[in-house]
Amino acid sequence: MDKELLALLVCPLCQAKLTYDAANAELKCFYDGLAYPVRDGIPVMLEEEARQMNADEKLKGSRG
Repeated sequence: MDKELLALLVCPLCQAKLTYDAANAELKCFYDGLAYPVRDGIPVMLEEEARQMNADEKLKGSRG
């Protein structure tokens, strides 16, 4: 994921900054607990395409 693009992207629901998870090819919003997929290098920023993160994932994100 391009760092400049990542700096511009925010969660479409709450406008929070997103964190890129390269291992899972996802952009994560820890505020909403959603993980948006990145397919072929293109972020899919649709709520209906996002995966709900589990409690452990959200906790890891809150720790930084």
